[in-house]
Amino acid sequence: MNFLQSKQWFDFQKALGRKVWMINNVLVIKHDLPFGKSYLYSPRCGEDFLSDSFLKKIKEIGRKEKAIFLKVEPQEKKISKKFKKSSNLQPSKTLILDIKNDLLKSFHHKTRYNIRLAEKKGIKIRKEKNLEEFWRLIQKTSERDKFRFHEKEYYEKLLQVPGVEMFLAEYSPELQSKCSGCATRSSCEIKFVVAANIVGFFKDFAIYLHGASDYDFRNFMSPYLLQWEQIKEAKKKDCKFYDFWGIDEKKWPGVTRFKKGFNGKEVKYIGAYDLVLNPVWYLIYNLAKKLAKKLTRY
Repeated sequence: MNFLQSKQWFDFQKALGRKVWMINNVLVIKHDLPFGKSYLYSPRCGEDFLSDSFLKKIKEIGRKEKAIFLKVEPQEKKISKKFKKSSNLQPSKTLILDIKNDLLKSFHHKTRYNIRLAEKKGIKIRKEKNLEEFWRLIQKTSERDKFRFHEKEYYEKLLQVPGVEMFLAEYSPELQSKCSGCATRSSCEIKFVVAANIVGFFKDFAIYLHGASDYDFRNFMSPYLLQWEQIKEAKKKDCKFYDFWGIDEKKWPGVTRFKKGFNGKEVKYIGAYDLVLNPVWYLIYNLAKKLAKKLTRY
């Protein structure tokens, strides 16, 4: 079972105020749309979504919740002609690292170098659910890399999910000067959180869910050491695999190159498919999406 189909994810979505159902072992989440409409969504689901009993129940829920369509992103490479190819919500490709064996030697030489460089620069890693630091960094990262991030409440609720941890990378320069609060000239330590990641530990998997870093400290290579310490933590928890969660050479070339340096195996999913529940509104929905996309270009 994928983390996005787990009881933990069910409870998390519910905590966000969304309606959720578990139908034939398939998690379904309701997302609201304008004009009182909605769509239903099942991420990384197993093949049970193809059963007649599941589809019958979905149509019942769809009528009640005024759902335009059901979007699925299957874990397996099976689909039905009843579904139409559509746009993804989750990344269509990921890298999964087998962490049961010796790892550091398998990494790209540049990745190994940057891990050691971060250690030499004095970067220290610790576990702490510090939402304020993560929120500060995710806003800076979003502005730099031009991606959308969730509301603050989303990360707050996510950190309450059992098995979800936050890892911080800190830099502590020593200032040889007299500072306020010091009676004598002494060595004072100031700590800067320069990167933060959110990781989920679920059964055999550790999943790198979200990350953020301070570009001003990019030469300290803290994201490399963060990943390495997270992988070691996963090994301590007896996880067998580490999921880097998403790669895309065109959309995220730098992030993809960074993740590939850890030498994980590339896994490609079949993508997203929609089961149309209301054909007229489905046409309107897609036309509105195309119009919005055109407008953002100008």
